[in-house]
Amino acid sequence: MSHQDSSSSQENLAPPHGDADEEEDTYCSPAQHGRYSGRERQWQLGIAVAPGVAASPSSLHAARVLAPDRSRSSRGSLGQCPREVSGTRGTERLQGRVVVVAALSGDRKPPSESDIVQYAQDNLNRHKRGIFRKKFSLRDMLSWSKDPIHKPMIMTTDKSLKQDACQLFKLIQASVHGRPQVEDCTRAVALDIATRGWSKQALRDELYIQICRQTTDNPRQESLLLGWELMAICLGLFPPSATFRPYLESYVQRHREEPPVEAYAAACSQRLERGAQSGAKRGLRRPTLEEVDQSRAHIFRPSMFGNTLEEVMALQRERFPRRCLPWVQTTLSEAVLRLQGAQTEGIFRVPGDIDEVNALKLRLDQWQGVDTLVDPHVPASLLKLWYRELHEPLIPSAFYQECVDCCGEPQTALALVRRLPDLHRRVLAYLVRFLQVFAAPENALLTKMDANNLAMVMAPNCLRCTSDDPRVIFDNTRKEMAFVRTLIQTLDTSFMEGVL
Repeated sequence: MSHQDSSSSQENLAPPHGDADEEEDTYCSPAQHGRYSGRERQWQLGIAVAPGVAASPSSLHAARVLAPDRSRSSRGSLGQCPREVSGTRGTERLQGRVVVVAALSGDRKPPSESDIVQYAQDNLNRHKRGIFRKKFSLRDMLSWSKDPIHKPMIMTTDKSLKQDACQLFKLIQASVHGRPQVEDCTRAVALDIATRGWSKQALRDELYIQICRQTTDNPRQESLLLGWELMAICLGLFPPSATFRPYLESYVQRHREEPPVEAYAAACSQRLERGAQSGAKRGLRRPTLEEVDQSRAHIFRPSMFGNTLEEVMALQRERFPRRCLPWVQTTLSEAVLRLQGAQTEGIFRVPGDIDEVNALKLRLDQWQGVDTLVDPHVPASLLKLWYRELHEPLIPSAFYQECVDCCGEPQTALALVRRLPDLHRRVLAYLVRFLQVFAAPENALLTKMDANNLAMVMAPNCLRCTSDDPRVIFDNTRKEMAFVRTLIQTLDTSFMEGVL
């Protein structure tokens, strides 16, 4: 091709002029490549397909590249561009086609099936504007907006959600527009948003995709950070649906190394993972302002719940530098005994009032005592929750299979305990010594909780099955109980006397 032909071809491939906001979804023609530069965002497109190769929807999706320049990377991006191969413009040959990829600074992964843009293509309720009712492009639908919405972002057949979704978007806009002089107002708005999402499960995915929108291409850094903070607060109280969760995970993961939101993205990622296991905040009492404040504080200061034993010990090191055991473990255990839990029927089997349990959890995270408690079931329930929510199980997953294999062999089980990491061994021994108090015949007669019953309620909090197969989980349940019962009946815990 001559130089003149090449220049003419490039002119024909130039993108149309005009306001980028008025354009439809920007998909490259499979035979062209171009570059668009706008005042608000810069993104690059490039694709060329070998003659005779038909363009499929998936290839068009792969061609769509939304890549903000590095100076705006902290404002969020929706999609990923294919990874460049070499030089300033790389080429890849895949099954007879040549894909020309415009270079971007940094090494990025190609878009995955769980990309939030892919979710939007399948589920977004495309809004319209202007007298000609022109549809918003996907890019505009998923980018920050100062304007209200008039219908939900996600398609739904539930008419009652229409008004809720529109009101929710106004609240999110108000929340991320916070000002220092109206801090109390911002907290109240965050509480209102969290309460709506917690109360109405069908609204949760709508809430999260609206927050994603307001944290993408947000022109104000303060507003951007408030948006990520709001997402972390909500994830601390309730997760998205199982359907939307992988798409939200994909969005969050792309921002884990992008300042200034990397700390918020890391907290969101952790809460997404743990929310998938524990679900939403339980109880009948709606979220409180204290819970919202705690959820915000734990973005940068981890909680004593839901973390590893090592993290819990690190949290208390400044206050209790000489302690060998987690303060929360010993405090709750002593509270159960002080409230005559060893003589209370159904202890560990009968749940405590869930709202009182949640309130106690908040107090412990603020290093407040348990002197006002009157019901032993409340600290007993929270103690079980603390063990169950440990990020790494009390008996680490690496030892799980050995535990179920030796559940009926006391000597092998005791040898396994001696091989546990020091901190895990001490915490487990303290728990077993604590349970041995309840298993004593004189106490079991009153509590109706002998070694078998104690093992049944505590095994799920100590061991975590590593398989997702329901049959394996069911078969191992009995073995887990047998292993914990073996420890209660045979483990010598005298070495824990006086250890705190």
